[in-house]
Amino acid sequence: MEIEKEIFSNKFENNHQKAIVNLIYTYGWITNLLKQQLNKYKITLQQYNILRILRGQHPNPATINMLKERMLDKMSDASRIVDRLEQKELVNRFINTKDRRAVDILITKKGLDLLLKLDVEMSSKNFLDENINSTEAGILSDLLDKMRG
Repeated sequence: MEIEKEIFSNKFENNHQKAIVNLIYTYGWITNLLKQQLNKYKITLQQYNILRILRGQHPNPATINMLKERMLDKMSDASRIVDRLEQKELVNRFINTKDRRAVDILITKKGLDLLLKLDVEMSSKNFLDENINSTEAGILSDLLDKMRG
C-alpha cells in the first residue's frame, strides 16, 4: 500500500521528505513483524541481535565492547541485555584468562538451539518475498547503502 494511504496524508514537500517518512514508517512496520515472532520466545530484538552476534563469534568469546560496536541499535545497553540473556541461560559470562578485568561472553547450546528455531521464523524472505522479489530487494539494499553515503 502507498505511504499516503498508510498515514492518511499526501502533503509532502518533495520526494526526499516522502522517502524519509516512508523509511521511518517501514522501519516501524518491519520492527512490529519481527517483535511478533520474537515475543513467542520471550526475547527482544536487541537480545536477538546479540545472540546472532555471539553465534557469529562462536566458538570464540565476545566482549561487551565488541557487542556494542556490532549492534544494530547503538543506543542499547549491551551489558544489561547480556544480563537478561544470562538469566535465560542463553549466554554465559567468564572471566578472561589473560585480563582478569575483562569478561568474555559465550552463547550457550540453549542459545544456539533457539537461534536455529528463529532462523526459520525470522527469515526476512518470509515477509518480503510476497511484496518484492530478490532483484528488487538487492536494489533496495543498494539504494539504502547509497543513501548513507
